[in-house]
Amino acid sequence: MNDTDRQKVLTAPQLRLIGNVDEAMYAEFRSQLAAAPQDGPLVIALTTLGGNPEVARAMADDVRLIRDAGRTIYFLGKTAVYSAGATFMAGFPVDCRFLTKGSSILLHERQIAKTINLSGPLRSCTAQLKAALHEIEHSIDIEEQGFRDIVDGSEVTFEEVRDKAPDNWYLDCDEAAERGMIAGVI
Repeated sequence: MNDTDRQKVLTAPQLRLIGNVDEAMYAEFRSQLAAAPQDGPLVIALTTLGGNPEVARAMADDVRLIRDAGRTIYFLGKTAVYSAGATFMAGFPVDCRFLTKGSSILLHERQIAKTINLSGPLRSCTAQLKAALHEIEHSIDIEEQGFRDIVDGSEVTFEEVRDKAPDNWYLDCDEAAERGMIAGVI
């Protein structure tokens, strides 16, 4: 597809998602996906300040399954692609990722808020602590895979994202394009 044709396709997304990445967005995503044309390139536009990273991963997995079946799907980030939105964007290959002018991406570490109340026999307390540690370690593994996915095919390294993520790394659309994290700005 030449640049002119791709520009026309990108300006008419079949799926338009805005708001918090949560179960309601996933339901809307599935509904719009079911109503979208079944052939030709598909464009998914997203604007979000973030949300549930596991919902974003589930949506990205749906995209992967459709791509694996041979369909071209483009990501179009509009205004803000923050947090879980970037997790969703990572489910698209770089050559299928676009941002509109003035948009930005936010990459950061996963967050946890958990209180551990220890009560009971000491061995059970140890088990509770080990379970919490395993949850954190597993979440770090998922986070790091997401960082690898979002930089795959770009000039940005996994180590750079891992180093900048604790401080909330905002990339504007031009930097994202220059660094090869997206295919272009429209």
